Amino acid sequence: MASPFYLEFEKPIVELEKKIEELNALSRQGLDIGADVDKLESHIEQMRADIFSNLSRWQTAQVARHINRPFTLDYIKHIFTEFVELHGDRNFGDDHAIVGGLARFDGQPVMVIGHQKGRDTKEKVFRNFGMPNPEGYRKALRLMQMAEQFKLPVITFVDTPGAYPGIGAEERGQAEAIARNLREMASLKTPIIVCITGEGGSGGALAIAVGDRILMLEHSVYAVISPEGCAAILWSDGTKGEQAAEALKPTAKDIIKLGVIDEIIKEPVGGAHRDHEETARNMKEAIARNLTELNKLSAEELVEGRYNKFRAMTRCVE
Repeated sequence: MASPFYLEFEKPIVELEKKIEELNALSRQGLDIGADVDKLESHIEQMRADIFSNLSRWQTAQVARHINRPFTLDYIKHIFTEFVELHGDRNFGDDHAIVGGLARFDGQPVMVIGHQKGRDTKEKVFRNFGMPNPEGYRKALRLMQMAEQFKLPVITFVDTPGAYPGIGAEERGQAEAIARNLREMASLKTPIIVCITGEGGSGGALAIAVGDRILMLEHSVYAVISPEGCAAILWSDGTKGEQAAEALKPTAKDIIKLGVIDEIIKEPVGGAHRDHEETARNMKEAIARNLTELNKLSAEELVEGRYNKFRAMTRCVE
């Protein structure tokens, strides 16, 4: 994991953690202050639990973007075995913002696909900040069609601010690539489980998020646009992201009420970035439970259920 990074609302906890470090330094000099350290650590855990159980929508968006949050390759490492990455869309090139390949999930062969961000500057540039080009979505579709051919379940991990909006991406058919993925995933004759792990940004996320089960980590966000982008459009002021987040209601608690997702996956106290292994265990349990249910359905039942699922998401407000 990268070096610790703290969000603004975590600063009170940071100050207490520094005090614990100072006390531990004194204890190494022979002072008996173990009880004081234990008391302070207990207070920190309670404070962290209180803070993260009452996050605003804007704060949740910040947690969803945390630089130390686990990415797709981290989940692959902790959840799957025998992963073999497959590259390229057989048309233009290989997009590093989307990774995918064959793996085993508790011994069952599956196809794993997901957005991949970077942590340091070099990796962020290499992964294009987790924003795929059309060839990324075409690669994902190629792998999904391969999974259908060999009757393998598809498991996707969604974490992107959105599809890359560059001129080259538009020239190569960004909108068409996303639209085609939506159409093809809707009729794919194999189980699809979608895991929203960080940012679920607009069509860039939805292009690998049409599934039979949609799972969402507790402190993730899922919306048609980022809060800053929304603010720039509505108020011509991208700095009003906090206000826009309240209007968008992009958190898991908001989204599940609309029927857009099926399940909220619990994160460790303090967020997924604090404990990758516990987050992966929670994720694995949810995937296993849902995959067991989906494996019992025929291809026709899967497609029909998926169709009805997305049709039922409509809400009318008077």
